[in-house]
Amino acid sequence: MESGPILSARAPAGVSVLAPAIRGGERVLTPQALAFVADLERRFGPRRRQLLARRAGVQARLDAGERPGFLPETREIRESEWKVAEAPHDLRDRRVEITGPVDRKMIINALNSGANVFMADFEDSNSPTFANLVEGQANLQDAVRRSIRFVQPDTGKEYRLADRTATLVVRPRGWHLPERHVLVEGEPVSGSLFDFGLFLYHNASELIARGTGPYFYLPKLESRLEARLWNDVFVHAQEALGIPRGTIRATVLIETILAAFEMDEILWELREHSSGLNCGRWDYIFSFIKKFRADPAFVLPDRGLVTMDQGFLRDYSLLLVRTCHRRGAHAMGGMAAQIPIKGDPERNAAAIAKVRADKRREAEAGHDGTWVAHPGLVGVAREDFDRVLGARPNQLEILREDVKVGEKELLTVPAGPVTEAGLRANLEIGVRYLQAWLGGNGCVPIHNLMEDAATAEISRAQVWQWLHHGARLADGSRVDAPLVRRLLAEEVASIRRSLGAAPDPSAEHRLDLAAKLIEELATSPEMGDFLTLPAYPFILDLA
Repeated sequence: MESGPILSARAPAGVSVLAPAIRGGERVLTPQALAFVADLERRFGPRRRQLLARRAGVQARLDAGERPGFLPETREIRESEWKVAEAPHDLRDRRVEITGPVDRKMIINALNSGANVFMADFEDSNSPTFANLVEGQANLQDAVRRSIRFVQPDTGKEYRLADRTATLVVRPRGWHLPERHVLVEGEPVSGSLFDFGLFLYHNASELIARGTGPYFYLPKLESRLEARLWNDVFVHAQEALGIPRGTIRATVLIETILAAFEMDEILWELREHSSGLNCGRWDYIFSFIKKFRADPAFVLPDRGLVTMDQGFLRDYSLLLVRTCHRRGAHAMGGMAAQIPIKGDPERNAAAIAKVRADKRREAEAGHDGTWVAHPGLVGVAREDFDRVLGARPNQLEILREDVKVGEKELLTVPAGPVTEAGLRANLEIGVRYLQAWLGGNGCVPIHNLMEDAATAEISRAQVWQWLHHGARLADGSRVDAPLVRRLLAEEVASIRRSLGAAPDPSAEHRLDLAAKLIEELATSPEMGDFLTLPAYPFILDLA
């Protein structure tokens, strides 16, 4: 891929943009904004790479049998009394948050959905094509300035913002992901710093002028040191842009098993910028599989049986509430993956009932809010939180001192079988999702559940775990490579039939590529760290 002439001419010294001109690029990829991102990369990129190398070292120790625990060197932080900064006015009531990618129609619908907060996602629900990233930044610029409009091409229906909208929060990509379209001194810039830097540079002053602020969700942190890096980025960025220290606010997703042992420490590192913690349940399940991949004692049952009401998931969510409320921070619940089912009242009622039960559990456990993936579920989620919270904006006063969760509880594996149906489902979801992701869509409804990169990671990681440890299916047969390949071929054939008699050749190509990647990841001797890393270069090629 060659540099587009317009962007190349505008890039500051030491920065290369390896992409053709993209709609919105002229106001997103300005020389000043790119210089700001490049400064972040030069200052903080080396530490990011050191921390990624540290992750690899920790994984090697876990593979050798070491188990995580609460850190003795940070005992004083856990045992002393302190609180994070008080939440800004528009982040005090977060009882329902909606999430989704940064396409134009989604942004408008989510901001108008009646949710308290909209998390605009550059991460797991966004396929990181350069067009998606740049156009997404342009869309957010328009949303912040309330000038965003969208006209549905086939109907002419116009979408625009209502008078009252949700508070905007942005999720950049995780520390592990590069942005290969933008080079600083010949090396890819961090995807995290690219997403964060562009949004902050273009919108911080406008947000402040409108009585809000630059708010973020931080994904996939594995330690307090990674939180410290983000805090240092915030401090420098605020100084560079001349905005008050503490204006940036960040909620950290606790979606790795290692971060669960450092919740106090993560809040401490970000305390002047912290807005709380969130139960990132899907990535948390994936992390549990990945971190303990070498130990057959940690083999999980079918994905549908790994629920929030048992084992390590139940106890980590309760510990998160206790930890956050002790520190004056919001404790956010997790995502409801269900979506409304049109044309089938009975199945739709069953799906809604699952959402209600999940949100009732969260509200009664002490969470201050929750996530949904579809506007049609905002009212459903709100009902139980309204019932528990009443007129209160949150329940920070519920300290949950009754919760006693230690290292054993955080490592308790839920019971249940591994079935052929579960294996087939994982293979199908992995292939269907990756096929869509390679085509630029990172948020995919499959069998009435909203799948994103996190749920696809669970699917492919479970297949690897079951195969690697020779898990027994409910009928007594063993999961091995021939079985996985046979079932994968059958699922791919079924997906191919669904493409129709005259499928789009590009869809066929993506299906073949997705199947190949899933097979390689599932049968490799070593578990890959992330599905998106080996798949990312193919986005560049297909683009």
